[in-house]
Amino acid sequence: MTLHDIPLKTLDGRSTSLGEYAGRAVLVVNVASKCGLTPQYTGLEALQQQYADRGLTVVGFPCNQFGGQEPGSAQEIETFCSATYGVTFPMMEKVEVNGEAKHPVYAELTRHADAEGEAGDVQWNFEKFLIAPSGEVVARFRPTTEPQDARITDAIEANLPQA
Repeated sequence: MTLHDIPLKTLDGRSTSLGEYAGRAVLVVNVASKCGLTPQYTGLEALQQQYADRGLTVVGFPCNQFGGQEPGSAQEIETFCSATYGVTFPMMEKVEVNGEAKHPVYAELTRHADAEGEAGDVQWNFEKFLIAPSGEVVARFRPTTEPQDARITDAIEANLPQA
């Protein structure tokens, strides 16, 4: 099974998978509404707007594992994201990214190392994983790396589908 094959549910309960975005670069981010890093939604939405027409999709996975910073229901999360940050990118249902109940997508993602060669558990909210159009994980960025950081935008540029 590849990342594209793992069953997912959207925030509104629709069945899907990352296969829906096959052929596109995908930036997967575990998100939270009540975190000091929550303002990163602004940068994530900017990436979505800047690169969507060139083949990038940002995908958010709400997670309540870090300090209980995503306690809301699916409806509350959706309302917060759209009203506060104008989020237009796809949001999946709330998942666990670490531990025994780790979602299968994160079981696969966390096998991949960051730039310092460290794989393993997600450190906090807003950890980012870049998936190439082929479905291969090509980069991992720790939570404090801002979405507009050149390391992220350079990796996105290098992995956009070829026209």
